Formats: sequence, C-alpha cells, structure tokens
Amino acid sequence: MSNLYQLLESSFPKNPNACAFETVDSRYYTFDDLRFGSAKIANWLTSLGVARGSRIAVQVEKSVEAVMLYLATLRAGFTFLPLNTAYREAEISYFLNDAQPAVVICSPENLQWIAPLARAAGCQVVKTLGERADGTLIEAATGYAHEFKTASVKPSDLAAILYTSGTTGRSKGAMLSHRNLASNALTLKTVWHWQKGDVLLHALPIFHVHGLFVALHGALINGSKSLWLSKFDADAVVRFIPRATVMMGVPTFYVRLASDPRVNRPLVKSMRLFISGSAPLLAETFALFKKKTGHVILERYGMSETVMLTSNPYRGERRAGTVGFALPGVGVRLIGDDGQAIVKKKNAESKIGGVQVKGPNVFSGYWRMPEKTKEEFTSDGWFKTGDVGRWDADGYLNLVGRSKDLIITGGYNVYPKEIEMLIDDLPGVDETAVIGVPHPDFGEAVTAVVVAKPNTTLDAETLLSMIKGKIANYKVPKKIFVVESLPRNAMGKVQKNILRDTYTN
Repeated sequence: MSNLYQLLESSFPKNPNACAFETVDSRYYTFDDLRFGSAKIANWLTSLGVARGSRIAVQVEKSVEAVMLYLATLRAGFTFLPLNTAYREAEISYFLNDAQPAVVICSPENLQWIAPLARAAGCQVVKTLGERADGTLIEAATGYAHEFKTASVKPSDLAAILYTSGTTGRSKGAMLSHRNLASNALTLKTVWHWQKGDVLLHALPIFHVHGLFVALHGALINGSKSLWLSKFDADAVVRFIPRATVMMGVPTFYVRLASDPRVNRPLVKSMRLFISGSAPLLAETFALFKKKTGHVILERYGMSETVMLTSNPYRGERRAGTVGFALPGVGVRLIGDDGQAIVKKKNAESKIGGVQVKGPNVFSGYWRMPEKTKEEFTSDGWFKTGDVGRWDADGYLNLVGRSKDLIITGGYNVYPKEIEMLIDDLPGVDETAVIGVPHPDFGEAVTAVVVAKPNTTLDAETLLSMIKGKIANYKVPKKIFVVESLPRNAMGKVQKNILRDTYTN
C-alpha cells in the first residue's frame, strides 16, 4: 500500500456506521462518510485533467469536510498544500507563486482577495469551503460518484508540502512523501500504544504537522473516533474530555487546563494519554498538571521536515524538560563545534551539540530549492535540524535552543534555554524569552523578555540581582524587559525574531 490513504483506510472499522468524528455542535460523521465524501472530491479533482502530483493549495477553517479534501488529494495522487489560516495577502501571494498549485480552495469570506492572487500565480481553479459544509467545492463535487479507485503512487511520491514558518529568510516548502508520513504514523501507533476503543480529543489546527499528521493520522490509522473541536476552547474541552482517552496539545492548552478549577482527577479519569509538542513545555506546567490530574504529560519532538523524531517513553519515566529518546528507526546524533559526533556518556550530561537526524520520516528536500536542500543535509545524508541539544545522564534528549538563537557575547557561546529556565524559576515569573541583540563591545548582548504571573508586579533590577552569582557573568542579561505577553505563532512558539526586532536599538 504505497498510497498513504490506503494505509489509513485499511484501519477503518468494518462497521459502516462507526463514528469517525463528532463535532462540538453535535454533528456526526461515519468512516463511510469519509470514504464517500473523499471519493466525490477525488473524482472532481481528477475531472479537471491536471497532472498527477499537482499541488492543491488549501486555506480553510477546520472542518470534517477539510479532512475529506485532504484524503481526496491523497487518493487522487495530488500533493496537499495546507496554508495557515492567519496568512494574509503578501504571504499567500508568495506561497501561490512559489508552489504554483493547480487548484486553490479557500474560505468563502476570503474568496474576494484570494481569487485574484491565484489567477496571478497561474491558477484558474478556485473553490471555497466553509466550516459547515458550505461553499462551491461541495457543490462542485456533489454530482460525482461516491466510489473512487485510489491512485497508485510510489512511496517516494509527494503527499504534501508544508511551508516552514520563515522566521529567517524565505519560507521553505518541505516536501513530504507518502513513505515519510506512513512510516511515522505506523511508528507512533506502536510507541504511543494506540488501542481499540481509544477516542481522540482533537482541538489543534489542521494546517500543521501536529494536528494533521500526528493527531489526525493517529486516530485514522487506529480506526478511532475523534471529538472534533474547531479550536481550543476550555469549556468544550471540559465537556468532551470525560469521553476521550487521548489528547494532543501545545503547551498553552495545558497551561490553561492546569489553571482551570474544573480540571481535576475525576474529570480526566477516562484519559489514557496527554501529549504535548510544537513548543517547549515549562517544567512548572508539567508539575502542576500532574498534581491536578495525576497524569504525566508525554513530551515529544518533531519538525515540519521530519514529522516526529523523539518521544518520552509511554512506559517509563517521562522527564520534564526533555523530549525523550529517538523513535524506532530514527537516528539522532549531536555534532560538536569540531564537527565530530558527541558520544553519550553513562551517568553524565553530554556536551551541547547540533541535532542531526536520519530516517524514513525525514523529508527529501525543499521545494524548488536544491541549493538550500544540499546545504541542510550532510554528505552522509543526515538532516541538520538547526536545533541544539544535549544528552542528559540517562540518555534523554534535552533541547537547549535553536542554532540561530545562539548568542555569542564577548566570544562566549550562550544558550538561551539555560537562562530562561533560571529566570522562569524566580518568584512571580510566568515565562521568559532570552535573545541576543547587537552590542558595540560584546557583539551581542544577552537580553531577557519576561512575563509576570497574573496579579504580580516584577522589577527588572530585582530580577537581575537574583540572577547574578547563579550563572557566569557573561550569561547575565544586560537588560531585562517586563512585558504583558510574548509574541507567538499559531502553534504557540515564541517568535524570537519579532523580539529581536523590537529590542534592537
């Protein structure tokens, strides 16, 4: 089964009435609805006569019909191109001109400005898809047959292109094959012990690896029902969580749940597994959630270019501040400044090094960027993630930052994560982002941007006095700024590029 869709469908329940999705407004979709709906859309796509492998660009709100569109794209042998719903004209124009899709599907309310951009990029087929099965796509597909012979593809054929967030330079389109996505889905089914009767609480967006390729694939390849929330809403989560067994979320989800007085052990007694990813989970949140619910959050590590790479163990200690061990079949190594691999030492932390990975889940390269692709892979085929980490004394991987976030001050290397963890532990501090800004003497000055806990006032000078003496002087921030919140992208990652722009004089 080279086509990813065939792998997913092979796990659908035999019972045609088995529920695949239940929405927050009490709409129900069976697995047969998925088969038939995706077949209709696949037949419509095929009727357009566009070449196999053509890109289908999609910027729509989360809905079950959007899942059908994704599955239809796979079935028809095209390439799915999900786009963040927050993107506006300049961003969409860039993506459409770069990817040159054959079809663009957008939300009805965005048609007026997206259609001209699509035409300018050479795409003449633009349809709409709304949150409640409305729009011209559904109208166009309605008359087509509800059966479709899934296209035969090679494992290396593209299934999707995901554009990276583009915090530095041009956004890059990571090319993911059917093999990349299938291998990861099968691996995660095993290591996270998906089992019969599991129910997924899905509150993530589906334009990103986490919601689409980790959470959704996990439920589909297990034939599990998904409780389908259009977005994270604490009231809806509290209502649905007693009927779920698995939830995947970003750290913000768990911060909110841990502070919600309705969340307690009785509420989550049916839950088997809480998973966190897409951004670092604070040790404080990890501990508070455990105290309130009795559940230990499982943190893992992945990228748009690789899907999932490592995971804390399902059975065994899930260690706060780490992302666990390499998944089966995935290679992870750390490379030091001397270009040599850093050896894990028993009962001792390793040196810090650049994280490189290899495996069947790792993408083939960046769309139409051969030179960038060559630059990001080593001569022996390892992908340079751009992340920096160390092995702890027991072999857990601890990520300490991004290589581009490394601060070089006065000739010394400073890893922001070390300082962030120190400041986060100070009284009254909610969270911290440490950045480097240009400095005439030191090259870069260590700068901390700090958010206070609710109803707490922080003083920058007091914070500095508490830090001094705990770390080397060159690591002590030259300045601390106290702010109301940190800028984040749609997946909850702090946008340090915005902070650097803000605090560079």
